Amino acid sequence: MKQYFPTALALCAVAAILLTLRAPQHSGEYDITGFGGLPTLVNGRVKPLDTVARTTLLMLQGRQRVTMPDGGSLTPAEWLLEVFFRPDLADTYQVFEIVQPDLLGLLSLGPTEGAGGKRFSLRQMSPKLGELERQARLADGVETALRTTFQRAAIQLRSSILLYQELQVSLLPPGNHAFFTEMGRLEQMLPAIAAGRAPKPGDGTTDATLLLELATTFATMERAVYLHPVTLEGSGGPTDWKTFGGAWSQAVATGRIAPAAQAFVALGRAWHGRDPESFNRTVGAQRASLVRSMPAVMNRCGVEFRFNSAQPFYSAATVYVIALLFGVVSWLRWGDVLGRSAMGLMLVAFGVSTAGILTRMWLESRPPVTNLYSSALFVGWAAVLLCLILERLYRNGIGSVAGGVIGFATLVIAHHLALGGDTMEMMRAVLDSNFWLATHVVTIAIGYSATFLAGFLALIYVLRGVLTRSLDAATASSLARMIYGIVCFATLFSFVGTILGGIWADQSWGRFWGWDPKENGALLIVLWNAILLHARWGGYVQARGLAVLALFGNIVTAWSWFGVNMLGVGLHSYGFMDAAFWALVIFVASQLAVILIAALPVARWRSFRGQRASRGAQIP
Repeated sequence: MKQYFPTALALCAVAAILLTLRAPQHSGEYDITGFGGLPTLVNGRVKPLDTVARTTLLMLQGRQRVTMPDGGSLTPAEWLLEVFFRPDLADTYQVFEIVQPDLLGLLSLGPTEGAGGKRFSLRQMSPKLGELERQARLADGVETALRTTFQRAAIQLRSSILLYQELQVSLLPPGNHAFFTEMGRLEQMLPAIAAGRAPKPGDGTTDATLLLELATTFATMERAVYLHPVTLEGSGGPTDWKTFGGAWSQAVATGRIAPAAQAFVALGRAWHGRDPESFNRTVGAQRASLVRSMPAVMNRCGVEFRFNSAQPFYSAATVYVIALLFGVVSWLRWGDVLGRSAMGLMLVAFGVSTAGILTRMWLESRPPVTNLYSSALFVGWAAVLLCLILERLYRNGIGSVAGGVIGFATLVIAHHLALGGDTMEMMRAVLDSNFWLATHVVTIAIGYSATFLAGFLALIYVLRGVLTRSLDAATASSLARMIYGIVCFATLFSFVGTILGGIWADQSWGRFWGWDPKENGALLIVLWNAILLHARWGGYVQARGLAVLALFGNIVTAWSWFGVNMLGVGLHSYGFMDAAFWALVIFVASQLAVILIAALPVARWRSFRGQRASRGAQIP
């Protein structure tokens, strides 16, 4: 039984993950799956409507499921349909996360009134939206670094509401409850308009009045440029898409309308009128038309839709945690069986992460690292790969535990970075180079991975020594060799990556080095790793001193990775963020606390776990 348990456990994990890859099937009457796979152009990238719904919900509330007032739930695509075609009902859904106490007071809301104590609806906030706008405008005039938490929360909530309202007016004008009836009359007039017999405003007829009103409505809707859901004849490139209002403005002028624009009218009429048969028929016809006209776009959107529903990185994070637990317990009991089980689970999680990263690369047609989100995925992936190599060499569970911690932690970081919007966004001009993304950026990210791994191995060294009796001299020596080898690896990649970055900077900005904050951070990583190696070579530190220096490497790397984006200055600050400031401060404080503990005499370590100082082998 013990012999086959690790294999059986890994196969169970694989089977559970394979179940997430099944084609999503909606159990209701409406073909929500088909609707979610329809493409649209947003911010220069063609993506399925399902992605629009998911990224919007993550920005609004930090999660993808929507809780209805009656306790039921909606999928992201169902919620998007409500926003598009039943906006009055959508306004009652509690999808805006508000946790700042002063902001809740401004809106006259309390935690007991919100779903989960922190999510509220637009209708609940509507009496105070004017005051929210006033406070947000006042905050706009304050320098970003000097804004209070209330001011930042007010600006963020205003941005969320504006995004939500822009989605609402993408396919339906606000307050026009007779819109679909009017659109039916307009569709009947299209042949006459195309023949040059359009009703004239001076005719005084109801058709002429309606045509004028709709032309004004479409011109207003055309200004909502976030969503471009109407595709024209073409290959699906950026110039082949129009806003709904723009497509119908063109129809009013020429009498000719894109079939996709008519399809969205039919979808809205069916959803608003609760007609699943018409809805499903329209979705099927529109998908078939798009598959014929732009098969490559539909194939890519189909893969992205399946990728969204499978959520491979959430699956990988779960398996990493289980592997971590098995690895820790293996130090205490059943070392061989649980150690091999942890290793098998690590391989499964690593395989899932690899598949997820490769899928993102194919969807973007880019190397693996293009923004902070993808850097978190890749840093974790590379660190886990090194952990698997270490575990293969040493077979002591340390690689599995370190890989579980780093793999899970980086995926959690990636999840929080995803709250900022689309994680496969279009590249900024200065970054639009697959060669340098595949060389400099990937090399630097591998340097981050290795430096963090050395730090987490040092963390295991200290915590095992303080909290357990398992850190004997042999284990301590093994950990020291691991740390030393990984730091050598990190130094090489950090140095080469920094040099490559200077060459890229010279091509982009005409100078190799400018003491930019990001450049300084990269240099600090190289210098700190070099200090660590020289201290070990010179005999200034032994195993425990090496661990202390590696722990401080975590701090140096964390500030280099995220610090520049919090400063908001320099040529490398491509996306200002301050939401992670306190998380970074807490991380730094935790590393400093462990460093202080590591600096205590070994006898004091034993006192933490109630062990007499004379017991156990001497730890170097």
